[in-house]
Amino acid sequence: MKIALINENSQAAKNELICSTLKKVVEPMGHEVYNYGMCGAEDPNSLTYVQNGILAAVLLNSGAADYVITGCGTGEGAMLACNSFPKVLCGHIESPLDAYLFSQVNDGNCVALPFAENFGWGGELNLQYIFEKLFCAPGGGGYPPERVEPEQRNKKILDKVKEITHTDMVTILKNLDRELVKGALSGAKFQECFFENCKCGKIAEAVKEVLA
Repeated sequence: MKIALINENSQAAKNELICSTLKKVVEPMGHEVYNYGMCGAEDPNSLTYVQNGILAAVLLNSGAADYVITGCGTGEGAMLACNSFPKVLCGHIESPLDAYLFSQVNDGNCVALPFAENFGWGGELNLQYIFEKLFCAPGGGGYPPERVEPEQRNKKILDKVKEITHTDMVTILKNLDRELVKGALSGAKFQECFFENCKCGKIAEAVKEVLA
């Protein structure tokens, strides 16, 4: 999988720690990590948690990423922003148990973590254990075993609901505030990684229009 990491401005100073921890866990599994920033507190391309949601949606809808790791101080704002968009199913994750159950029961493609709240001594270990349990098995396997069938059925139902309740990503990019979207997509890391990995020509063209 191509796993994207996105940090907003309040927790940008932790980006290197989060990225290195993520790579330590998932690269031996054969996954690739793409760091979309913010790359440190001094990164000139400042992102809000709302822009995290826009960026996550562009990456997932275009196929440039298969999974997104994001968050904010509490993780709540980033989770809400991400779930505002089509084809993004984001869980709020605080513990390794949260990570495992979200992966197996809900089979999402995005997680939002609290990078400030309760992030003290051993915070990087909690991150490591979360990433280990998030990717230790293919998503959607179900838990407990007797609940696998209804859980998988409900996931498919939710996907169909989101298809109806959300419009397409190209229309969203055209209708959102242009400066808000441009701010989310203007980072050097985004342009370096996105166009190389994007699988949707229509979204690529919409992004180019925003950045023009």
